Amino acid sequence: MPNVAILGTGLIGASVGLALREQGWGSVGWDPSPLALELSSERHATDIAGSVSDAVDGADLIVLAGPLHANLATLAGLDTGALVTDVTSVKVPLIGAARSGVRFVGGHPMAGREHAGPEAASAALFRGAPWVICDDDAAKQDVEKMTSIVKSTGANPIVMSARRHDEVVASVSHLPYLLAVTLVNTISRNPDAADLVSGSFRDLTRVASAEASWWPEVLTSNSAAVTSAIDDLVASLEDLRSRVVSGDLDGLAERLEDARTLRGAMAPPVAMVQVILQDRPGEIAAVGHALQTSRVDVRDLQLRHAVHGGGGILSLSVRPGEAETLKAALVKEGFTIDVDD
Repeated sequence: MPNVAILGTGLIGASVGLALREQGWGSVGWDPSPLALELSSERHATDIAGSVSDAVDGADLIVLAGPLHANLATLAGLDTGALVTDVTSVKVPLIGAARSGVRFVGGHPMAGREHAGPEAASAALFRGAPWVICDDDAAKQDVEKMTSIVKSTGANPIVMSARRHDEVVASVSHLPYLLAVTLVNTISRNPDAADLVSGSFRDLTRVASAEASWWPEVLTSNSAAVTSAIDDLVASLEDLRSRVVSGDLDGLAERLEDARTLRGAMAPPVAMVQVILQDRPGEIAAVGHALQTSRVDVRDLQLRHAVHGGGGILSLSVRPGEAETLKAALVKEGFTIDVDD
């Protein structure tokens, strides 16, 4: 049985432990927080190690799952023949910190949740998510081994250099986080805004609910790429601002249509079915029964609560050809289908 040592038993570290244990790995963890370590053990994600050295002793894989500064310090001091990887969202500093002879393959699972800590961990967290593997100075067989491990968790491995990772992630992860924070802080100055917040705003700013403590270090460590991404966003906003001010309807329509087309190409086509939920027991169970009987492929779902509770609207995304089948099953369960968002 292969063994993994997980140094940092927060959300991602504990989720790695759960996912690998499902594949038959032994898992031991260490964390400077006794509470995080205890919770990880209670979730059966990792056994408890008394120290870093105890954790890595006999490990086939070592996962650095702490904040950037902790991972840098640990990596710089590791003397091991085990395969070593990490889950940090900035990669160039880690590649430079690895000691000569250490089998380090940088990694970054592009998955997470609004809630931090091992209590939110899940073996399913990585299923269908991209997981970047950096091949800068790694041996080919180690990259292949990490690719196999990543696939076993259900994630989609993507091999690229550390520098390219940091450039891309600045645009698709770091910038969206800063944008969400900015939007939330902006509307907080408007006393009437909270009452008008809808699903689109909540979707756009969801990431602002994420644990904030580790973000400053990541953003400043990737400052060049983040600054470039911010500059691109500012230029785009200035372009839109000038068109709004000048009344350039055609120019605005072109920009909006371009974005709609590009966004549509980023994900498989889906059809949306919106069902009205009442404030009564058994509503979700009845939806589940409709899904079971219709046997449709659900791609996404979102619940928009009514004001102060009292039911809401459940939006279900399915394959385009399956929408009518699902609607029929929901109506048979007594639901009303909402025709407008």
